[in-house]
Amino acid sequence: MRGHILIVDDDRSMCEMMESTLGPHGFQVTWRTSAEEALVVLDEAEIDAVLTDLSMAGMSGLDLCHRIAENRPDIPVVVVTAFGSMETAVGAIRAGAYDFITKPFDIDQVVIALQRVVHHAQLRKEVQRLRKQVDRQQRSGPQEIIGSSPPMKRVYDLVERVAETDATVLITGESGTGKELVAHAIHTRSERSGGPFVALNCAAMPESLLESELFGHMRGAFTDAKSGRSGLFVRATGGTILLDEIGEMPIEMQAKLLRALQERVVRPVGGDREISFDARIIAATNRDIEQDVENRRFREDLYYRINVVNIRVPPLAARGNDILQLAQHFIREFADKHGKEVVGISSQAAEKMLAYDWPGNVRELQNSIERAVALTRYREIAVEDLPDKLRDYKSWNVVLAGDDTSELLPMSEVERRYIMRVLKEVRGNKTMAARILGFQRRTLYRKLERYGLTEARERYA
Repeated sequence: MRGHILIVDDDRSMCEMMESTLGPHGFQVTWRTSAEEALVVLDEAEIDAVLTDLSMAGMSGLDLCHRIAENRPDIPVVVVTAFGSMETAVGAIRAGAYDFITKPFDIDQVVIALQRVVHHAQLRKEVQRLRKQVDRQQRSGPQEIIGSSPPMKRVYDLVERVAETDATVLITGESGTGKELVAHAIHTRSERSGGPFVALNCAAMPESLLESELFGHMRGAFTDAKSGRSGLFVRATGGTILLDEIGEMPIEMQAKLLRALQERVVRPVGGDREISFDARIIAATNRDIEQDVENRRFREDLYYRINVVNIRVPPLAARGNDILQLAQHFIREFADKHGKEVVGISSQAAEKMLAYDWPGNVRELQNSIERAVALTRYREIAVEDLPDKLRDYKSWNVVLAGDDTSELLPMSEVERRYIMRVLKEVRGNKTMAARILGFQRRTLYRKLERYGLTEARERYA
């Protein structure tokens, strides 16, 4: 059902005609022949939108707009008028109408207008629901991961199951998706939660310092080593160590890491004896490690050592309404930080955010919300507060399937279908499929995730 529409017109035959016409288009229709009766319905039933004539006996459609705007601002109103003047249209909008239609009208025009306002109303309700959900979460304490989309539910399930074990975990996903939060969630749910959680970005330091940081060093091992220091593996004993961006680790260092993981001992730089450690190992990367193994950029034996359990964090664009839930969380955070009375997002801004591709994932969303909170002059973030790339983003590009004008497909749908066709033709060979498509293999994985095709990926794997 596309939505529950209340038709208001003092012409009974018009109401009956609209009911019989809109019903086949998927709308539930209730109609009344006076504005007074319509107000009673609004108090008693769940209505998604109102379609009202302007010129009626008794209370006019304009007065009805005023009453609904005052008492039920969550319900959008579309007005129908026989007077197509700009003055009439402006008066209706000022009275609180969301849109207007002039007589005589085409029924397709009415259907499109109602689809738009129902979508607007439902999105507004979803934003309000998510705002309340985030408020409840923040009152009950800090949350490690935010989101309730199906892809994230799969992540939660894996986190809960693997946390009960001591298995080594490899977390993969695009940059900015929150891989470290997933690692921390595993740690806090495990029996090692009372021990330290130690994280190291393997891409952030040169190999010589990386070895010292992981394994420790003895006094005099190198210039400025005026005293000995334990490495992170030893310091993480009893807890968890996260090796972030492990795909960036130099190949020579990978051999030393492999031995440490196999033997559960480390030899400090400049030392002559080995020190044992007892820490759970979690690794994370945004690289396509399988491709790096094929290209001999990453050791195959190390890959199998760290990839006991793989958790892939989905890109933000594949997480649906999690975008709005995360946005609401960041609004609360940055409103407090900047001393602004910002409490939510307008439905128009929410539509822009849901349509955007989010190549920078959660990190880009966080940055965009901080900017919007800092700049907005309202209690809700408006479209004008969003970065230009969100405001100007076009998601409506279409292509024609041959000369058949009956099927206009979004470009994303064309790409999704073509990817599925290529995978089927090459019998699931991902390397060959990526080569035909002109993608890196990790790009193919990302697109399968984004289009909700993870089951196809597993079926063809």
